[in-house]
Amino acid sequence: MNKVMLDVRELTTKYITRFQEDIYAVDHVSLKIEEGKSVGIAGESGCGKSTLALSLMGYYFPPLHYSSGEIIIDDHNITGMDPDEVRKSILGREIAYIPQAAMNALNPTQKIIHFIEDVIQAHDPTTNKQEIHALAKELFESLGLPAEVLQKYPVELSGGMKQRTVIAISVILRPQVLIADEPSSALDVTSQKMVIKMLRNLMDKGYIKAMIFITHELPLLYNVTDDIMVMYAGQIVEKANAHDAVFDPLHPYSRGLMGSIIVPEEGLRDVKLTAIPGTPPNLKNPPVGCRFAARCKYVRPECLVYSIPLREVGNGRTYRCVMSEEELRETYAREDQQHG
Repeated sequence: MNKVMLDVRELTTKYITRFQEDIYAVDHVSLKIEEGKSVGIAGESGCGKSTLALSLMGYYFPPLHYSSGEIIIDDHNITGMDPDEVRKSILGREIAYIPQAAMNALNPTQKIIHFIEDVIQAHDPTTNKQEIHALAKELFESLGLPAEVLQKYPVELSGGMKQRTVIAISVILRPQVLIADEPSSALDVTSQKMVIKMLRNLMDKGYIKAMIFITHELPLLYNVTDDIMVMYAGQIVEKANAHDAVFDPLHPYSRGLMGSIIVPEEGLRDVKLTAIPGTPPNLKNPPVGCRFAARCKYVRPECLVYSIPLREVGNGRTYRCVMSEEELRETYAREDQQHG
């Protein structure tokens, strides 16, 4: 067994509105990532993916607040740490974050090298610019980015190049864990492939030890991650290896996600597109029972009366449903047969 780089135990975080209402966007989430592994998190917009990513940093800004649970990064428990210490010792060094729309995060009036100087000197003021420039050149070239990019302004770069530049800046301090929040969204197919290839190279070259890749496109994770976790209304509803999550989803929501996207993968090209009816629940007042029940065509009376725990079905696979694995498979087989 490889070393565990990130161990999240029953993490719960919430937003507190100006009316003092609690919105639990991350509800008792647990995950574990070993060295050399990557985990994907998929779900609709608003399911809590990005809030989970921010929460894993251990650095909270209102209205987001820590509620309970533990976040252990490379044997360091960062929950309860002083925010200044987290910023100085953890962020960038132990864990790094690529936010959504990262390509828009660069100041258009500064050259790329200046961003890198700021990042490195914020953590180690003794590093001189000559050392920084040599380190940046080595990193960019090893990741397939031309060194001349360092002397360019963001406005001189294409969207795909800006995205890959932001990723390179994020790993300049060689963090243990990298969280990539929808890094390929809003990019054309060619740029998406280049970003994914770059993320793989980061693992292969040892710039990062583990990665979390967040997206609303479940099939995309098949080519990027080892394991996939499907999130819905603040909870994890299924966890499986990438192949099973994409080609053999168990939870009705996971199956619905796969059925709502055109997939070019062999074995999924002929799957009939179907939409998931309804909308996610309001987390100001979440359902007592299964949070997916109002949208699930397999709903049973017991789904509405009590919280549904995760079931373990072997090989590290879990899912959150009252139906057994056998019942779900039989139901899906009948449904597929009816639809030809």
